[in-house]
Amino acid sequence: MADASGEFPATLRRSIPRGATVRNEAVADGWPLRVFDWPADIMPARGTLLFQGGRGDILEKYLESFAYWHGRGWRVTSFDWRGQGGSGRLSANPNVGHADDFAPWIDDLADRFTVLRASTPGPHVIVAHSMGGHLVMRALQERRVAPDAVVLVAPMLGLQSAPFTPAMAERVARFMTRIGDPARAAWKNNERPAPPGASRRAFLTHSNERYDDELWWKAQQPELALGPPSWKWLAVAYRSTLDSFLPGRLEAVETPLLLLCADRDKLVRPAAIHEAARRLPHAELLRFGDESAHEILREVDPVRNRALTAIDAFLDRNAPAG
Repeated sequence: MADASGEFPATLRRSIPRGATVRNEAVADGWPLRVFDWPADIMPARGTLLFQGGRGDILEKYLESFAYWHGRGWRVTSFDWRGQGGSGRLSANPNVGHADDFAPWIDDLADRFTVLRASTPGPHVIVAHSMGGHLVMRALQERRVAPDAVVLVAPMLGLQSAPFTPAMAERVARFMTRIGDPARAAWKNNERPAPPGASRRAFLTHSNERYDDELWWKAQQPELALGPPSWKWLAVAYRSTLDSFLPGRLEAVETPLLLLCADRDKLVRPAAIHEAARRLPHAELLRFGDESAHEILREVDPVRNRALTAIDAFLDRNAPAG
């Protein structure tokens, strides 16, 4: 899909755009986050869009979407979550995605959003993918952020846990944290357990080109790569997602939300996204079928274009330019 200036080349996916900065910025407790910031080229700006990725993501994976939104007048900003990408590590093993608690991530999100509210043009919106979607949902439930509108793309509102129920999977993961180092890897490679030779790409996207972009960036900067989660991360993730569905929690969220769901997602639970859309007071749901895997914004053009068009329309309705 074209940005405001017309079609842009795929090479934009493999370079930091002119006018954007990538820098380290300390949050309240002094932890340095790797922050991307791209001020709008037009005045007045359409507003400020904070994008947050998923577990193991790096901000470079979404440069194409950043260019799209920037072309429509948004100031676009993002940061690598603490413990991944260029924002350090929370485990002695730099390949393992570890977390003792999700609370520091919600603190980082709240701190960063507070800064944006005070220093950048509104309206202020958040777009978040996968684990980022869950963290944003928790921040909304805990009233830590107050954006004008939110888009959750394949949000991790529940994790795939077959053959166990999510509650059983949480108990298994919690048990595993007690019989060894809780920061050890829960499995050997990639986003989920899989037999030898299984395609990681197939879990994520049908687009070979966009999948290759991620591999290219990690070849250029190997220190950005992250492998499987720890058992502790897994236990905390199951507990946190289950708690988000306790009675009254979704119903108390007043922010307008658009939820994008890939109904064949192999990483997060589509049923949890569907339930959240029913229970949230001001939610819209856009569903994709076999045509989309987990990374909707990095899918083949027909899927990605449909998603971006829906996001544009939703934000125009719920966070119009001032």
